[in-house]
Amino acid sequence: MSDSLVRAAHDVLIVGGGGAGLRAAIAIAETNPQLDVAVISKVYPMRSHTVSAEGGAAGVIAADDTLDEHIYDTISGSDWLGDQDAIEAFAHEAPRELLQLEHWGCPWSRQPDGHIAVRAFGGMKKMRTWFAADKTGFHMLHTLFQTSLKYNEVTRYDEVFVTRLLVDDGRVHGAVAVGLMTGKIQAVTGKAVILCTGGCGKVFPFTTNANINTGDGMSLAYRAGAPLKDMEFVQYHPTGLPFTGILITEATRAEGGWLLNKDGYRYLQDYDLGKPSPTPELRSMELGPRDRLSQAFVHEVEKGRTSDSPWGPVVHLDLRHLGEQVIDTRLPFVRELCLKYERIDPVHELIPVRPVVHYMMGGVHTDIDGATPVAGLYAAGETACVSINGANRLGSNSLPELLVFGARAGRAAAEYASAARAAPAVIEAQAADEVRRLERDVMGREPGTERISTIRDDMQATMEEAAGIYRTGPAMAKGADALAELQQRLLKAGVADTSRSFNTELTAALELANMLDIGECILRSGLEREESRGAHQRLDFPDRDDRRFLIHHLVHRNPDETPRVAPLPVTITRWPPGERIYGR
Repeated sequence: MSDSLVRAAHDVLIVGGGGAGLRAAIAIAETNPQLDVAVISKVYPMRSHTVSAEGGAAGVIAADDTLDEHIYDTISGSDWLGDQDAIEAFAHEAPRELLQLEHWGCPWSRQPDGHIAVRAFGGMKKMRTWFAADKTGFHMLHTLFQTSLKYNEVTRYDEVFVTRLLVDDGRVHGAVAVGLMTGKIQAVTGKAVILCTGGCGKVFPFTTNANINTGDGMSLAYRAGAPLKDMEFVQYHPTGLPFTGILITEATRAEGGWLLNKDGYRYLQDYDLGKPSPTPELRSMELGPRDRLSQAFVHEVEKGRTSDSPWGPVVHLDLRHLGEQVIDTRLPFVRELCLKYERIDPVHELIPVRPVVHYMMGGVHTDIDGATPVAGLYAAGETACVSINGANRLGSNSLPELLVFGARAGRAAAEYASAARAAPAVIEAQAADEVRRLERDVMGREPGTERISTIRDDMQATMEEAAGIYRTGPAMAKGADALAELQQRLLKAGVADTSRSFNTELTAALELANMLDIGECILRSGLEREESRGAHQRLDFPDRDDRRFLIHHLVHRNPDETPRVAPLPVTITRWPPGERIYGR
């Protein structure tokens, strides 16, 4: 079996070619040009999910803004579950990273006098969100990708799917991966590994995430012995298109868009979001935190004040009063999406929207430099939990997060790899074991009584029922038991496609195994948190409980492959927990 194995060796292996992965690669090349860096990506890097980000990236630059204000907004927005040392580092380094992107060629939108333009964003009390029209992630990823091309020490493995991390005696030594075009199995050794694989929105049926966002990095780390942190916190974005789940950026509301119920009423004024700002720059309660806006939608449904659609209840986003010039100048992609996917023109018509799963606050447990408890293993971006987002991420913090902590993880991994020893001989045997597993248990398994697509649909329906905007203990317990059954059913689902080249059924089977791991961690961690905080709202425990639950939850994998939840203190530096108040 080992004859099927293709071998390659590098100093640092980065899994994921999006914003965090490319920023880490650049940081390594700049830190130590002698290191050989490999970037393994399931898709061509410019198809990574970073490209989909629309609204902007937060960083203090305006004269009336301060770093402490950005820090406090992020801490408060996290419902005091964010680690304050990490948040302070993030706020200080974000403007430098954004300026570095400017120097590399990112076309930030400008004010008439040529200075960087900033817009308001949800939960931010000052205008600090840099943007490039409403294609910010697209331009950021282009900039990072083009910059990475100048470093000869960076080797890319495009369209290659990592299935296992190689770990011996608590240290990572590389990975095993399948080439999607060839079907060849590769062992790629590395003295350090950085996971930058993004989120896991496809665990849910209705999400802004791309089909590639299946929690691969989280599952790889979990199986390798690194715990996952704060997995119960799943962010719903309040404005997704009802049919596709495509995101309608928060920038629409930053520019002055209104959310209306079926009566044409701006219903958010009825909820605890603060009153509309008297300043024209922060002009509406539509810029409340995402968790609260999504919760307000549920209450509108309960009151019968939403509109029906073939895909469930919706409210409407009104941009008509902004005018065609503003929409075409600052929100051109939104207009394009509405025309292509809903056949409506937001210049003249209302946009139907509903909350949709958008972002994972939880992820692989790391320290402030991206290091996990497994020596040599690092993580950055949405796949990691450092934690700056706590129970709720503020809009426009995710893009600078992948820059700041991608760079930090890259520098730390470079330092580690410079002193690390080569992989031990036992790693060869581990790689051969993974080849046998893939060829016998996955590729070679005869089609059984179960279908991968059916199990995936059942998983997504279970997660929507058990881990939605509002949750209960019995529902989460029932959901966790259902996922355990689905894991057993997956063993009976073979891969009927025997081809090697672009075997999408094989990829779907591997991704589904990852998602079932992640879904179980979300529910088991949520069961342990008997309070309501941020995106985790329990109807059976409606209050925040700082005495018992001002803690992170770490989910470890037991030897019998079941999850075990353990507490970890939250780092508090200068800001003691207080009431979470928006807009005052």
